[in-house]
Amino acid sequence: MAISHIAPERNLSLELVRVTEAAAIAASRWVGRGDKNAADGAAVDAMREFIASVRMDGLVVIGEGEKDEAPMLYNGERVGDGNPPHVDIAVDPIDGTTLTSLGRGGAVAVIAIAEAGAMFNPGPCVYMEKLAVGPEARGHVSLELSITENIKAVAKAKSIPVTEVIAIVLDRPRHQEIIDEIREAGARVHLIGDGDVAGAIATAWPESDADILFGVGGTPEGVIAAAALAGMGGEIQGRLYPRNEEERSAALALGYNLDQILITEDLCGGEHSFFSATGITDGDLLRGVHHLSKGVRTQSLITRSSSGTVRFVDTYHAFGRHN
Repeated sequence: MAISHIAPERNLSLELVRVTEAAAIAASRWVGRGDKNAADGAAVDAMREFIASVRMDGLVVIGEGEKDEAPMLYNGERVGDGNPPHVDIAVDPIDGTTLTSLGRGGAVAVIAIAEAGAMFNPGPCVYMEKLAVGPEARGHVSLELSITENIKAVAKAKSIPVTEVIAIVLDRPRHQEIIDEIREAGARVHLIGDGDVAGAIATAWPESDADILFGVGGTPEGVIAAAALAGMGGEIQGRLYPRNEEERSAALALGYNLDQILITEDLCGGEHSFFSATGITDGDLLRGVHHLSKGVRTQSLITRSSSGTVRFVDTYHAFGRHN
């Protein structure tokens, strides 16, 4: 049976932005209150409500977990109003739940959509090695190269000294060797506490100082970042990183190649992918939700891979009215 693909003239990202706005607004009420589960639950509930109105038959490939672990937006759930097109969906109602609960910057609500069958399903592999760059360095870097070689390649591609290269790395003990090598190479490190979707996107945004992202992070976040970078002309590479022997054995039993370097198109392929992110707390990429006397203001970034369109959307939401 033929599958109805996403019509190029229909920009789903313009509809998805309402979904991430709703999730961000709901999560913003829990900023700094120290309860990341409550914040995540509020964002999930809001995202679930709004995504139901989008005209699509969507399958959640990257969600909040298996059905018995998450009440809503679980892996394998079907969402949307049930009409074509048939699409794969990746959601992260809060990329940066800890950031949100502690009132720190950089938390975002994100969603990505691609044609049915186009998104990589990470199976049991929760983590992956990652490397992300913007358009200028696309095609010049590789996970097969050393940290130093990649930094030199980025510097050459962007025609800047190595000393001006800024690498984004999640602030984790496992990354100390990476951090040390970046500094030994002469480049600078920008450590982030959470939210490597925003970190990967920052490498492709001209107004950002970020040049490259290194490190081991969530595989679901890698798939979501791939959808965004596909629309921004950037690149992400990943290699599955089992946390233990049990996870490794499970992945091998399912046929995963743990040595394969997954490129952007492997993680989120197809001709048409869409991405939306809305800031929850103020960050380098997006402003967070700002509560005003009679409403709230949000800032979002949306992309569309087929056209390479990147939009910033500033929205004022009046209290007591439909969004």
